[in-house]
Amino acid sequence: GGQPRSVQPFSDEDASIETMSHCSGFSDPASFTEDGPEIDEEATQEDLEYKLKGFIDLTLDKSAKTRQAALESLKNAFSSKILYEFVMERRMTLTDSIERCIKKGKSDEQCAAAGLACLLCVQMGSGIESEEVFKTLGPVLKKIVCDGTASIQARQACATCLGICCFIVTDDITELYSAMECLENIFTKAYQRDRDTNGVSSTHNTVLHISALLAWTLLLTICPMNEVKKKIEMHLHKLPSLLSCDDLNMRIAAGETLALLFELARETDADFFYEDMELLTEKLRALATDGNKHRAKVDKRKQRSVFRDVLRAVEERDFPTEMVKFGPERMYIDCWVKKQTYDTFKDILGSGMQYHLQSNDFLRNVFELGPPVMLDAATLKTMKISRFERHLYNSAAFKARTKARSKCRDKRADVGEFF
Repeated sequence: GGQPRSVQPFSDEDASIETMSHCSGFSDPASFTEDGPEIDEEATQEDLEYKLKGFIDLTLDKSAKTRQAALESLKNAFSSKILYEFVMERRMTLTDSIERCIKKGKSDEQCAAAGLACLLCVQMGSGIESEEVFKTLGPVLKKIVCDGTASIQARQACATCLGICCFIVTDDITELYSAMECLENIFTKAYQRDRDTNGVSSTHNTVLHISALLAWTLLLTICPMNEVKKKIEMHLHKLPSLLSCDDLNMRIAAGETLALLFELARETDADFFYEDMELLTEKLRALATDGNKHRAKVDKRKQRSVFRDVLRAVEERDFPTEMVKFGPERMYIDCWVKKQTYDTFKDILGSGMQYHLQSNDFLRNVFELGPPVMLDAATLKTMKISRFERHLYNSAAFKARTKARSKCRDKRADVGEFF
């Protein structure tokens, strides 16, 4: 018999308890206490696996609401934990459940199932087992992506899932090109809409076009150089038309894709020359300094920030390096390819991204971080910060921030009085 339906959803508490028992010490030195109670890791792991088995059974329930809740709980667990052995033993059962939910479920259930498929592949990494999962799910995902009668949200989720799963598992170049062609057929429809109008009008299909474009861009980063050249020739002159779209997210997606294409083009050909460079930089500069009153302040701020970086990439071949901290480690994002990859997995893993960067062999391999860093108890103890020290640090930071803000306010007040 299956597990009883009274099984509680996987919550953040479960994640925090389980994470603490394994690794929270080196993810946050301040989390150690002087005389904390010892946690029975084996019992905690057994309890977690018992819950997860219950959720897997509930993905077959007659109630759509119960199935969706089970899928969401599994997603939360997979994003916040490394469950490699548990997943490997049940990968075919999970694959069957995901396939059934995508084929027969409604929009929300299909989205949850597609999200779980991404996390399943992230858990297993690249290998034969992942390839088997993708061989089953790939055709189903393509069918939903291309199905005009399916909901936009489901098609959007399946397009993202297709890109991520293909990025993780495929060693077959024909499978890679097939997935890219499927995604191209979706987002190139946004080009066609620009033929009769000066600007691309925002429609309910825009979110689908954005997801397809971003998934396609992710796959482009692992293509052979000769294929990259073909794709650049095909799309580099058409993508600027999407910068006129009414939708902010489409403008940003198009801008970041352009920056990435220029980066790849210059890698393949140091003397790369773009004919319409002046017109493109003019467009990018206008977006980087946009002050239209009919747009929300938050949107304008976000747009200006993104397009300043895009303009620098196109004009000056420059990228503003970002640093990502996770535990005692640091990772520098120093190019558009790396940024695109990081942003994609961060959207899927959410708050679990740092934990996976520390412990997930596949992600560490993608970002060239080497094997996971293992710290012994003595090293962790030296990293520990006492509660009193944390309090002093926070107080000092708060005072400095208050002073800085006060100065800014004083300057604004003076300017106001002067005029």
